[in-house]
Amino acid sequence: MQQIDLVITDLDNTLYDWFAAWHASFRPMLDALVALSGISEEHLIREIKIVHERYGTSEYPFVIPELPSLRELHPGVNVSEIYAEALDAYNAGRRTLVLYDGVRLSLDRLQKAGVLIAGYTESRSYYTHRRLRDLQLDVLLDYVYSPPDHEFQRSNTGLRTLLPVEPALARTTHRLLREGEFKPNPAVLLDIIAEVGGRPERSLYVGDDLVKDISMANAAGVTAVWARYGSHKDERYELLRRVTHWTRDAVERQRNADAVHYAPDVTIDSFAELFDHFTFRAHSDARYAAHR
Repeated sequence: MQQIDLVITDLDNTLYDWFAAWHASFRPMLDALVALSGISEEHLIREIKIVHERYGTSEYPFVIPELPSLRELHPGVNVSEIYAEALDAYNAGRRTLVLYDGVRLSLDRLQKAGVLIAGYTESRSYYTHRRLRDLQLDVLLDYVYSPPDHEFQRSNTGLRTLLPVEPALARTTHRLLREGEFKPNPAVLLDIIAEVGGRPERSLYVGDDLVKDISMANAAGVTAVWARYGSHKDERYELLRRVTHWTRDAVERQRNADAVHYAPDVTIDSFAELFDHFTFRAHSDARYAAHR
């Protein structure tokens, strides 16, 4: 079996069920907004999508006060206070996030074998940092790469106070990608491998998304492992498509993924199945040994 000393893994829907937690927060928030405002769901969805596209994320906690229809309905009033019930529903849903079965034990096993473990996600910095802390992944991952916070969070000091300063991660080094760098750019994956002292032939990349994850690893010449268990095809996923920050072309590529030939080197139905396909050994680059 191929010997691996560097595992790079997607986070959302690969280590944990991001979509289930997203739906458990967004759906109740949307329902509450419709009930409290009397504005149609379709109209709110159109406005929410514009906000998500503006900030490059589908999880934006300040979306409510930025909706034009709500501001017009309540001129000169703090919209967030009026719709506090909707925000409470959103926050309650976020607390449902859990790791997939076998992920923690598998990461611990990789760590004890001396394998270098890096996460690569398109979720923004604040949310990534928070999830690493909440799920205690910051004791298992060596590195995590994510985009920076969107400009609104960095510049608006009035609302920045709503995002508490996160405590330092236990051992994970959090590195920021340049703004606008998104999957499936193979150059980013190869840059990550080079930065952590890896070699493509001794590395593997794990991800749930055929379009973004598997095609990227294929183009980079890195062993591509498809986490099939993280793919979501049920009717709930249509709501995410309707409010996503992705472009129309990206949504269509995602919708038509089954009709396109993607070539994962390995397909797994649980994270623990990695050990059925690869032999893992200690990362050998002395420059990074101290990180372990």
